[in-house]
Amino acid sequence: MYNTNFKTKLYDSQLLWCTICLLAIGLVMITSSSIPIAYHIYGDMFLFTKKQILHLIILFFIFKKILNIPICFWKKHNTIILLFSISMLLLVLVIGHSANGSLRWIKISYITIQPSELFKLAIFLYLSSYLSRKNSEIINSLWGFIKPLIVISFPLILLLAEPDLGTVIIVFLTTLSLLFILGVKTWKFVPTIFISVVIVIILIVQTPYRYERIMSFWNPWNDPFGKNYQLTQSLMALGRGNILGSGLGHSIQKLEYLPESHTDFIFSIIGEELGYIGCCIILCMIFFISFRAIKIGKKSFQNKIFFSGYLACSIGLWIYFQTLINIGTTIGVLPTKGLTLPLISYGGSSLTITFISIIILLRIDFELRLKNVHALKKNDI
Repeated sequence: MYNTNFKTKLYDSQLLWCTICLLAIGLVMITSSSIPIAYHIYGDMFLFTKKQILHLIILFFIFKKILNIPICFWKKHNTIILLFSISMLLLVLVIGHSANGSLRWIKISYITIQPSELFKLAIFLYLSSYLSRKNSEIINSLWGFIKPLIVISFPLILLLAEPDLGTVIIVFLTTLSLLFILGVKTWKFVPTIFISVVIVIILIVQTPYRYERIMSFWNPWNDPFGKNYQLTQSLMALGRGNILGSGLGHSIQKLEYLPESHTDFIFSIIGEELGYIGCCIILCMIFFISFRAIKIGKKSFQNKIFFSGYLACSIGLWIYFQTLINIGTTIGVLPTKGLTLPLISYGGSSLTITFISIIILLRIDFELRLKNVHALKKNDI
């Protein structure tokens, strides 16, 4: 008979509460950083706050529906989801909405969609399924190693046409990391990385604005009011914050000095208002989610559920790399990229897809715990 005294949680409460806390912090910082620009351009101080709240309400209603979807559904329909995301990438090149020189959005009435965000999840669903089915071929055969790289090359070319080099880098780094986790021999990565570096150099040299970004970020103070304006203002914001920050709502750089202060460069305002300590706390929370995802992936591998393992690891690595790149551009270590800070920055598409990915993580963890509970109960019979 079953042991009635046996009790266990069937969900990862730490992962859930950490996500909720980051969403709340993001809402507060979006409100603080967007008030000046929202009032100046739209005449409504809380316009971006209202939109973000609407996004959060939608996520609240879809939370349970997505959580109830079994992981086998994502495994079964991964190809359809990938093809749909690629068709969206093609569509954005035809009817896309341009902003800041990039063609990344599809605008339908008041709704704006960024297909590259959906593509991140779609490609990792596909790769997780492929790696779980072809693991021995990928490890033992050079062609097996090259095939998944060929599969992702076409949509990456579409992303470069937008252009969206940041997403390309995230997908490429995460793919290589997944292949490394799979157990591919190190020597196979050398030519791949070499060819990729050569391609990136060619893309930079042949595209004037990319070349200017690379050259200018080495010393942003050479042209602080021209090409390097955004970076210098970001660095000034972080410098003003010091250890404890100037206080919530007391940022000066958000007063229309720092462009994209509520989206790509929100971390600068966090640094200015909450200081070094506030930045560290938020980064620790984001990286906790990443490491938790990898831990869930490790548990899946131990239970021989390989699709869930690769998917959990890919989500964790994706959030990790995106955070690193966003922070790197904010502090001037990397050239400027149009990437949001996960769960913090304003942006419906990024927020929605990242949140759905974390729900999938919760579902993977739930199925693992449920499996272990059933195993323990059988031992009690």
